[in-house]
Amino acid sequence: MKNSIAFILLLLSCFFQQDCLAQKQKKSRFKALVLYENGGHHLPFTKAAKPWLDKLAIDSSFTIDYIENTKTINEAFLRQYQVFIQLDYPPYTWNEESMQTFQKYMNSGKGGWVGLHHATLLGEFDGFQMWKWFSDFMGGIRFVNYIPDFASGKVNIEDKSHPVTKGVPFDFLIKKEEWYTYDKSPRPNVHVLASVDESTYQPDSKIKMGDHPVVWTNNHFKSRNIYIFMGHSPELFENGAYTTLLRNSIFWAAGKR
Repeated sequence: MKNSIAFILLLLSCFFQQDCLAQKQKKSRFKALVLYENGGHHLPFTKAAKPWLDKLAIDSSFTIDYIENTKTINEAFLRQYQVFIQLDYPPYTWNEESMQTFQKYMNSGKGGWVGLHHATLLGEFDGFQMWKWFSDFMGGIRFVNYIPDFASGKVNIEDKSHPVTKGVPFDFLIKKEEWYTYDKSPRPNVHVLASVDESTYQPDSKIKMGDHPVVWTNNHFKSRNIYIFMGHSPELFENGAYTTLLRNSIFWAAGKR
């Protein structure tokens, strides 16, 4: 009897050890850092994005840390994360150490980056000079204008073979967006994955730039990187094409597909 009890306890011990080990391995798949805006007119998007990201992390066995500014970003801090998500946070107000750290991070190949929407608000704003390196990182562009009263538009996938576009329809409708325009198309300097067809804007707008990429990656950097322009309306998280694109981008940038 004693031997049977001892055997059962041994089996239970092994089971719990294996279960704990499995959970530990499951939890340590990768770590993501999210830099987000906690105010302004992008706050509703942030509030919709965070629960969506949290659920994705739980369902896909990775962890997320959130920061509201770049003050804590240094090499030791950023080294913890396999993917850095710049969620509607502009490329200004960064301090010098955080700028240099991010540049090294993108050149190292040891972590990936996903940038949304406000990440290409490149220019002189609020007393800050334009971050020239970030402009080059985004294809050498500078922000010029946007559609302040919003418009819907059809996005066309240009590279269906890329892991980021897997499962995304060849074209899909974005119902409400600002559609930034830049001083030039980034196409000559980046690999374009998707563009918006400006002829489909509803209502029509005179604010257009012709060739208008909205999703791209810059292959001149060791670290995987993806920029997705769309990121203003919280309703985007009800758009299956958009959420598939964003989910793919996070896993690809983290080196998981």
